[in-house]
Amino acid sequence: MMLPRTNTQHQKSRFTRAVACLLLILSCNIVTRTEALLFGVRKRSTLPISLISKLQDQQQHQFYHPVNNAAPLQETGSRIYASSLTSNEGSPSSSSALTDAPNGAGASMATSTTKGATRHQLKPWQSTLTRIGMMSYVVGMCVALPLTLIPQKLMYKMGVMTKEQKEHYAVATSAFCARWLLRLIPFCRVTIYPYHHPNPVESVWVCNHSSLLDIFIMLACDRQLRGSTRRPIKTVYWKELEKNPICNLLFKQAGFIPVQMAANKAGEDNDYDKSSFKRLLKDSKQAFKDGFDMGILPEGQLNPTPEKGLLPVFSGAFTLARMSRRPIQMMAMNGAPDLWHPMHGMHCIGRHVKLRAYPYTFRFANSTDFVDTFKTIVGHFALYGQDLSEEELNNLLCKILTSSANSNK
Repeated sequence: MMLPRTNTQHQKSRFTRAVACLLLILSCNIVTRTEALLFGVRKRSTLPISLISKLQDQQQHQFYHPVNNAAPLQETGSRIYASSLTSNEGSPSSSSALTDAPNGAGASMATSTTKGATRHQLKPWQSTLTRIGMMSYVVGMCVALPLTLIPQKLMYKMGVMTKEQKEHYAVATSAFCARWLLRLIPFCRVTIYPYHHPNPVESVWVCNHSSLLDIFIMLACDRQLRGSTRRPIKTVYWKELEKNPICNLLFKQAGFIPVQMAANKAGEDNDYDKSSFKRLLKDSKQAFKDGFDMGILPEGQLNPTPEKGLLPVFSGAFTLARMSRRPIQMMAMNGAPDLWHPMHGMHCIGRHVKLRAYPYTFRFANSTDFVDTFKTIVGHFALYGQDLSEEELNNLLCKILTSSANSNK
């Protein structure tokens, strides 16, 4: 027979629970601060003041315009302050951004491979530790994703949640796992050049693809890159990736859209099954209705030689954007191949990764303009880890606007 607990025992129990909660909060705080100090995510902005002003002046142009209600920037010393954001309904957002402003869009960065900047090489012991951390991170994701996604899959089959809820929860859960595992196992240092908008428009996002780590890094940093009000992205992927059980679980659970093509090696020409494009268009329209954006990799496959620049760029993203009547927005990534190279594997010669979200949308007049713009803007950042100079960007925008005006005559 169990004796009733005394008041002293109740007090000790409450005290133990309180101490446990405090220790948990303290440990989370220590992990976050340590990750920020050692290998944390850093936020910067590289868009020049004059270029942002020019984009805002051209906002009403039907071909090229910044995202609706973008935050006007005001220069103060060496920093840029983003004034209060305004939503479409006119209600001001409570958030504002404070970011460093380098001297011009093409300011020198530490990891540029050319133009006078040198890439920092890890020492052998640093490379070994980074490789161990990266392998631990990948293994952690392979464990965390099934543990978190399989219960959601069972709930969907039992009718507890809808298909739309299942896909939103899968993307959010995967991003949470990737983000916190990167904080617990900070094998790389990520610098983010973000763009946040309180009421983002439905868009087709395009980005370069240079490492097997791209999907994990994007999931981990998407919140910092595009803000808490971002629309989740449904990515178009090669159906053969479903042979990997982890990819199969993640992609199907999140509702990513497959495209069928003949099996090939990285760098070889793609042989697409054109019948799968009809499903792609249908699923894309449904994705926009369900609150998603679309994500496409215009290179069509993993780039085996990212140090030489982009692979030939396909115009599929332009076709999808035109048929769905949605604008195109661009992201770029640099540095991931230094960790996990498509051809050399986990050689870990560097651990600095850079992510860039560009704060304007494109409505291209033709596929050639899209391909040239992607190769110029995203290709430059992917290769050098920095934006084009302000003059080069201005010349590119003028060329795009001229092409649009001529096509509308």
